[in-house]
Amino acid sequence: MLDEDKKEKIKALVESPSYKIAYIDNDFLRGNSLRGTRLLLEYNKAEMLLDAANIQNTIVIFGSARKKATDPIYQAAYETSYKISSICSTNTIICTGGGSGIMQAANHGAYSAGKKSIGLNIEIPHEQEPNPYITPKFCFNFHYFAVRKMHFLRRAKAMIVFPGGFGTLDELFETLTLIQTGKLAKMPVILFDKKWWQRMINFDALVQSETISKKDLQLFSYAQTPDEALAALKSKTHKSLGLS
Repeated sequence: MLDEDKKEKIKALVESPSYKIAYIDNDFLRGNSLRGTRLLLEYNKAEMLLDAANIQNTIVIFGSARKKATDPIYQAAYETSYKISSICSTNTIICTGGGSGIMQAANHGAYSAGKKSIGLNIEIPHEQEPNPYITPKFCFNFHYFAVRKMHFLRRAKAMIVFPGGFGTLDELFETLTLIQTGKLAKMPVILFDKKWWQRMINFDALVQSETISKKDLQLFSYAQTPDEALAALKSKTHKSLGLS
């Protein structure tokens, strides 16, 4: 009888949540107190895999997830990525948000050029599915937008921004803010389709209202065609990117 009682007590002990090994205890790992650790793990996983593959530089391409393959702007993003990927060194690759639309177009362009590319996916309520053109070992998935944003800029040496919505605008303005405030080294930021951008955002009005300086308009440039985007990139990017 005493042995049975002892067995029941031991069973209760080993089934207690406190007895679980910490690194396999999902309830513990997902608790509020471990948020900082989860942020670090998300950062480290992608960092270690990209370091191991000797990926030193990225050219980031942003744009709407809603553009279809038949849209001219999708075709422009595909061609731009193809042209860039075709002349990049092996340690410089295209990086996108990993989803559909312009992101897919950019990964597809790199794929067609026979080059690797990165996709930084994000868990969102309407689940984002990775596009099929990302290099599998560089297809990442994030829970935290903040960590994903860090990886967008961690190796970025240039950014090309196609028309897009809230997410695209968010990434653009965060990048411009970081460059403006000296938190990020200056790099080419190329806005594709000047007419679209000037219709959406009145940058001159920001200067006129004295909320930005006129010199801040030099933080970005425009391109109207894939060839113009490539020319702007080659003229402004350091030779270390290996652009031929």
